[in-house]
Amino acid sequence: MTNASTTATCPVCELELVFSDEQRKTLICSNGHRFDAAKQGYFNFLTGKGTNFLEDTSPMVQARDAFQSKGHYAPLAQRLAALINEHHHSDVLEILDAGAGTGYYLAEILKASPSTHQDALALDISRYAMRRATKVPATLAMVWDVWRKLPTADASRDVVLNCFAPHNPAEFRRVLRANGLCLVVTGEPGHLQEVIEPLGMLSVAEGKQESLTEKFGSEQLRHIASENLSYTMSLDSSDLFNLAFMGPAGHHLSPDTLRDKAEALGTQEVTASFGVHIFAPSA
Repeated sequence: MTNASTTATCPVCELELVFSDEQRKTLICSNGHRFDAAKQGYFNFLTGKGTNFLEDTSPMVQARDAFQSKGHYAPLAQRLAALINEHHHSDVLEILDAGAGTGYYLAEILKASPSTHQDALALDISRYAMRRATKVPATLAMVWDVWRKLPTADASRDVVLNCFAPHNPAEFRRVLRANGLCLVVTGEPGHLQEVIEPLGMLSVAEGKQESLTEKFGSEQLRHIASENLSYTMSLDSSDLFNLAFMGPAGHHLSPDTLRDKAEALGTQEVTASFGVHIFAPSA
């Protein structure tokens, strides 16, 4: 029995979780709560009542992985990595990705980090997403609802990453160290504007930065800066299908109908426009 420590905490009693086996397939706390990994390697903490929110389905996650693997959002991943490296200079990087999806951005950040010791927690309500995130090096992937108390200790994270996912600023503040960084990514109003209507996607609301600043400020997270990252993507019909199906609209779009619409559009020049919002704990 190895009893190897982790930086995760028990979702039942909040005590430290440790691996009880060399294969890292079982997590236990000193109160005896036990969690066994799924065969794909992730841990499902959403036992009991679970969550009221819909998880992304296996086809939706496959679409996201296919889209991201072609590098369409690589400039965003690279910018996030650069921002963290500009701020964080320790040999140790402990990061939590709240709403991690496949772990695409997390993987790129860890790859670009000069820190020699890395520890990442990837959280998402989708089992299918966590199957992929568990493959990211130095990452413990957990099925969890980010609206609830995050399964890590107070002041245990150098970075909290929150890309296109629900915001829980009170919890982000709790788990961040005093010199930590919180990066929140949202779509800007011009994001994907050329194809939102023809593909039946959901549009981006106005005023995201203002509402975020107010919401996070009320939880003692100070707004440092916001920047816009915009560029043009050349997307073929398969990219367009994956783009539409991988997002929230994928829960109600018919794959067959969407595929027909994407084929009819053909290759399109599409705007990517992201808001990258940077917060830090207030003094």
